[in-house]
Amino acid sequence: MAMKILKLDKNNLSGELPECWTKWPSLTIIILDNNAFSGGIPSSIGTLQNLSSLHLHKNSLSGGIPISLRNCTKLQILDLSENKLEGNIPPWIGISLTKLIILSLRSNKFWGHISKELCALCSLQILDFSHNNLSGSIPSCIGNLSAMVMDYQSSRYNFESYFVVNYVGGINSELEIVADQRTYFLEDVFVAKKGQLLDYNNTLYLVKVVDFSSNNLSGKIPSEITILNDLQSLNLSNNFLSGRIPRNIGSVRMLESLDLSGNELSGSIPQSMATLTFLSYLNLSNNQLSGGIPSSAQLQSFNASSYEGNKLCGPPLMENCSAVGSKPSNQNGGGKGEDHGVEINWFFVSMALGFIVAFWSFLSPLMINRRWRYRYYQFLDDMWWKISDFACRCF
Repeated sequence: MAMKILKLDKNNLSGELPECWTKWPSLTIIILDNNAFSGGIPSSIGTLQNLSSLHLHKNSLSGGIPISLRNCTKLQILDLSENKLEGNIPPWIGISLTKLIILSLRSNKFWGHISKELCALCSLQILDFSHNNLSGSIPSCIGNLSAMVMDYQSSRYNFESYFVVNYVGGINSELEIVADQRTYFLEDVFVAKKGQLLDYNNTLYLVKVVDFSSNNLSGKIPSEITILNDLQSLNLSNNFLSGRIPRNIGSVRMLESLDLSGNELSGSIPQSMATLTFLSYLNLSNNQLSGGIPSSAQLQSFNASSYEGNKLCGPPLMENCSAVGSKPSNQNGGGKGEDHGVEINWFFVSMALGFIVAFWSFLSPLMINRRWRYRYYQFLDDMWWKISDFACRCF
């Protein structure tokens, strides 16, 4: 029987991976995680046209991602995290590997921009580029990752054509295709979520994550990211992102973890964030945010450290908004003045400006024109005598 699974993870294997993969053309799953392999990723892996899962997590592999991998068009899981890989993230991943569900390149040395071609990965549910040297902006087409817009039932069907390993007294050499039964693959992937690294296996189909943290990304957070209404974890921390938090962030209704800390974001916290009822982890610290924290049981339940390093006020912070000329937004005051931290009473401002304009409009001609000034004083003198004469007759 042809070998379909190679599982040698969590050993002390070292040395370079051999160029002998053409001898196992039926391989479907390769799991070599948690070893000490070095050198490059063998280009002969690209000959495995049935390969659906490649796990090389936590080794010491170097070099780039071999272009031969674009021939593995059935690949659904590509986990190359925690290695020493470098170079640009190849655009052909979005063109050739269109069935990818998990793409994890976390903790490597990749540089360059995030290619727009990657937005074509409509089955992608975990996208992790954190802890690299990526630069440029987040592409606005990120809203095209349609698997993060589906509900969990649709996500489950994303995996139903995926090969499953049966763990009954060990690894069964037989692979099954799930179609009518609720069984899912038991491969595990480490995902950074809620500020910690978590290991997911049989619930992996439920996880939807975008993590671009600890890079050199700049520019604004694209508003299109709020289209991903089924996204559970968004981590953009420790970059150079600027501008405002997208106003419709509350549209990402399933969001459980949001980390935007360590950027250069400004403006106020959008009122829509108060509607994120599933939010259990929030970190907005060390930005340039200002104004009041929107009033909601959810946002006030977080520790003050979630908001520190900004110019915010209101619970759970000690700063009183009335003392700094701001007040927290309330849930019923959604639309008006939502993005402004300090509220100004424009009635009194306009009244003062009107008085100044009227005063100088009247006084300026008298100062400039001598004849007008003489007639004005004469008019006042006549009026004074008429009023005096009237008062004398009455009293």
